Amino acid sequence: MSVNDAANIAHVLTEALPYIKRYRGKTIVIKYGGNAMVDETLKSGFARDVVLMKLVGINPVVVHGGGPQIGRHLEKLGKPSRFVEGLRVTDSETMDVVEMVLGGLVNKEIVNLINRQGGSAVGLSGKDGDLIRARKLTLRPGSGQALTRNTPETDAPEIIDIGHVGEVASIDASVINMLVSGDFIPVIAPVGVGEDGQSYNINADLVAGKIAETLHAEKLMLLTNTAGVLDKQGKLLERLNARQANTLIEDGTIYGGMLPKVRCALDAVQGGVAAAHIVDGRVPHAVLLELLTDQGVGTLIVG
Repeated sequence: MSVNDAANIAHVLTEALPYIKRYRGKTIVIKYGGNAMVDETLKSGFARDVVLMKLVGINPVVVHGGGPQIGRHLEKLGKPSRFVEGLRVTDSETMDVVEMVLGGLVNKEIVNLINRQGGSAVGLSGKDGDLIRARKLTLRPGSGQALTRNTPETDAPEIIDIGHVGEVASIDASVINMLVSGDFIPVIAPVGVGEDGQSYNINADLVAGKIAETLHAEKLMLLTNTAGVLDKQGKLLERLNARQANTLIEDGTIYGGMLPKVRCALDAVQGGVAAAHIVDGRVPHAVLLELLTDQGVGTLIVG
């Protein structure tokens, strides 16, 4: 190693030190998905990042998706994937595949990745320890908005039943707190159970946001396949407050797949999370770069 290389390493460590001190003992909820969950180099880097966070006294809680993996397994079974307003139509047979893929294959792969890097991860489904209580989610045609049990009937003359798709009704964080206090890293699959005993597939961003609120997390980090929130010229917006973000939603700057992520981030910071980050998961070690450096690799959203 050259003197210059050593000096660069020393600079990185000294830059990270105040952030480590600031976040020591704090909880960081990370939604893990996108390219970071597919590319082998990025997968290993993510696992090392999470282990390092735990070793320096920060408490990571990982919530993961798995849409592409679910789609591939359904294809093998000869069952086409259907989506309405971006949500997977989930009948009973599809729900069985969702539980198998998310709670089994994907969850255990992430746990194994973290443990191979020297961490102590424990995999959970939202059904474990009554962690995620769900309620059925239905849609109004063409609205792009979910209807819940609180939506007035007069405002919902026609709804679409998309099966076992749910939203978070409540979070019981006792099992997460037990694992965190025991120096474990929880890895959570976004499957919940309703009062009727049915299993429900829930958007992983929404689960991560609600868990962050319940845990009074310092930060919520949503890994994506984009640089972050972009302006109309395609330039990265490195920091937004709630007012600015809502203005960008209203004028159409934030749209499409970024819209639910920003709304999830806004809900989290309005629910007591100190800050939310929409992070470019295509960048190696994106989590550490956003958390422990001055520059960051995404968009920071604050209240």
